[in-house]
Amino acid sequence: MTDLDIRDYADRIWRGEADDSIAHSGLHGTGVVDVADGVGWAPGFGNVITFRTDGDEVVLFDTGNPLTADRLHRHVRAWSPHPLSTAFYSHGHIDHVFGVGPFDAEARERGWARPQVVAHEAVRDRFDRYVLTNGYNAVINRRQFQSPDLTWPSEYRHPDVTFADGLTVTRGGLTFELFHAKGETDDAAVAYVPEHRLLLPGDLFIWLTPNCGNPQKVQRYPREWAHALRRMAALGAELMIPSHGAPIFGADRIEQALTETAEWLESIVEQTLALLNEGARLDDVVHAVRPPARLADRVYLQAKYDEPEFIVRNLWRMYGGWYDGNPARLKPARDADLARAVAALAGGTARLADASRRAVEDGDLRLACHLAEMAVQSDPDDADLHAVRAEVYAARAAAESSLMARGVYTWAANESRARATTPTAPESTGPTFEDLV
Repeated sequence: MTDLDIRDYADRIWRGEADDSIAHSGLHGTGVVDVADGVGWAPGFGNVITFRTDGDEVVLFDTGNPLTADRLHRHVRAWSPHPLSTAFYSHGHIDHVFGVGPFDAEARERGWARPQVVAHEAVRDRFDRYVLTNGYNAVINRRQFQSPDLTWPSEYRHPDVTFADGLTVTRGGLTFELFHAKGETDDAAVAYVPEHRLLLPGDLFIWLTPNCGNPQKVQRYPREWAHALRRMAALGAELMIPSHGAPIFGADRIEQALTETAEWLESIVEQTLALLNEGARLDDVVHAVRPPARLADRVYLQAKYDEPEFIVRNLWRMYGGWYDGNPARLKPARDADLARAVAALAGGTARLADASRRAVEDGDLRLACHLAEMAVQSDPDDADLHAVRAEVYAARAAAESSLMARGVYTWAANESRARATTPTAPESTGPTFEDLV
């Protein structure tokens, strides 16, 4: 792709005139875009950054997702015919580690050396965990991305070289200075390429609020993430290419984006810890903590993927365990038993359903969801109750800005829609995984 003015495009993203982030891959599938001399950017759901070296070889930072591996290979080959010598994983999520296969096959066919994959040592543990929880990961990602046919891989291209704290790799006149960071994951590798004053933050910057509260995924690390952002900001990079979203040009903009994202995270961490240390219940903390108002208009701090209250819950899980401070929920009744008791007190499940609809009309979607869920839990075979539940969760999904919340609520609406008196086709309120890649 040669007709794109990449600096103008990046400038429009910065000003909010166009969208390119983890929730909207603006140029996915368009090929490798030249960003600097010998540096390319293959945009998609999981960007791939490409390098030509003085040694007639290609280097990749991140390698894309399972659905686009062959396409990535074709795009890289259109950009350079030279062998792939090295590929770095920014971390072990599947949208970053599945593009090496076609290059491995090419190396076998042509008699080239097999590409060497470099990653943090915890990536191996992640792959082992993915095998152990294959079914669970399929279910939660179908829900998150509204992709009912999504399958979760069971085989992975493991790294050949791993590191713990840091590693410097040189290839054909280029230096890749790697350091370990915790943030979205515990296995992140950040790279700095001094020859280009280029920072490669992986998913530590995604053009939206940091993805460190995802309600269906394992522990994330908000405090450590902020530390990593400030460490990156101190490098003085002139160019930053994240693994989701558009490049950023200019040291001032890069420093601003990284330090303000760190400030945003630090505020949530500090507020949450302060309330936790005072002995507050999780329910009170979730509804009290707010991100800094002065950063509310930043393009790269919009809650369109993850959101602040999920981050609060993740922090509670990290520092406070799973008990939320409500003694009734230490060893609670079954949901269905509680729902039947409440329905009896209300005068029947129909009254719960009616109350749920009234809550929607009053604009209290949080309460409406509780009431609709209780109605169905108390009588799970009642098609009319499922119709109400489908209406309520569809309304909730439509009102949400984050992909995480929309995915869960849309999934719930579709569950009940399939069991309602007059089933209708499932609805989508946002991009699916197939749309993003």
